[in-house]
Amino acid sequence: MSTFSGKLEKYAELAVKNGVNIQKGQELMVSAPISAAPFVRLVAKKAYQAGAKHVHFRWTDDALTRTRYLYAPEEAFEEFPEWQSYTLESLAKKNAAFLTIYIPNPELLKDIDPEKISKDNKVRGQALKAYSEYMMKDKVSWSLVSVPSDEWAAKIFPDLEKVQAIEQLWETIFKMTRADQDDPVAAWDAHKKNLGEKAAYLNNKKYKKLHYKAPGTDLSIEFHEKHKWVDASSVNEKGDAFIANIPTEEVYTLPLRSGVNGTVTSTMPLNYSGTLIEELQLTFKEGRIVDYKAKSGQETLKHLIETDEGSHYLGEVALVPHDSPISQSGLLFYNTLFDENASCHIAIGEAYPTTLEGGAQMTREELDAHGVNDSINHVDFMIGSADLNIDGELSDGTREPVMRNGLWVI
Repeated sequence: MSTFSGKLEKYAELAVKNGVNIQKGQELMVSAPISAAPFVRLVAKKAYQAGAKHVHFRWTDDALTRTRYLYAPEEAFEEFPEWQSYTLESLAKKNAAFLTIYIPNPELLKDIDPEKISKDNKVRGQALKAYSEYMMKDKVSWSLVSVPSDEWAAKIFPDLEKVQAIEQLWETIFKMTRADQDDPVAAWDAHKKNLGEKAAYLNNKKYKKLHYKAPGTDLSIEFHEKHKWVDASSVNEKGDAFIANIPTEEVYTLPLRSGVNGTVTSTMPLNYSGTLIEELQLTFKEGRIVDYKAKSGQETLKHLIETDEGSHYLGEVALVPHDSPISQSGLLFYNTLFDENASCHIAIGEAYPTTLEGGAQMTREELDAHGVNDSINHVDFMIGSADLNIDGELSDGTREPVMRNGLWVI
């Protein structure tokens, strides 16, 4: 089916069957903006047809979010509803699957006090820390997809009329997620195989460090000897496979918490909590961010880094070739789910224990001992470009090329 409705059906199936990979008798929690309701209804249908027992919903709305920031009393930003964290943790304990439908709105909170946003993010992060651990350790199946909105489409295609912009964004999403192909499942199987080969190569090499060189970037990242590179395929505690991000073009691992040194400059804007941070630059010493600046969004960046001690360190290192389909589109999506798959990136904050051998089974104390960063944040930003060169350093100090001009050479 090459019609719009046919592609939409495939996209919904992709989210349900490949994304969270819903199992017979399993419950599904869908988190989505109310503007995505038509797509959510299709997802619910596909989930029930695949055997889901219950499909639950968490609705959000940009207008209501902005209204809260404008008019709610200060004390409203000092607490998080207990019933929400209880609901999510309860479902996670029952092995529910979690699908998030994310629609960015980069301008939503641009004139809201960054300190208020930071306080709200911190309170939410602390309240949902136990729930987040189910995701970070892949205890449950979870996935993230996006659908268009008027605001997001207008940001990407400002020269198009509203209807045309929405249509163009849908077609772009279908292409980037392979939902436009005759057999998306087979296309994803081939894609996962390719990413798996890259991860296997890196795991075989066991580089001690990666060295990054590009305009504004001179960075070295060290790894624990038990680090492992992970591709698009994840497996939960029950042994069920799932794809956490659709689309995905990355292989990723975790840095040694104290092993990052040098300076790195972003190559794309970061849309964080409704504010754009542009041309951010971080300087690291023994893992810790010791200096930072940004062309715009400096105050928001400050609050992000100062959220907690772990937000002064990195939690993820991801490699993405500059010729990925998303990069080739030539579009800036203002959406980390897409933009991070156009470019090599790193993440401030929490590390995935699944990228350390045996990490998913370790206690927090054991993870700390292995240099695994802990934070309520996990925020990716893009550092890749056609000018980026990366060398891998072996245990004997030998260096060899991993990427040249943003492209794989392995």
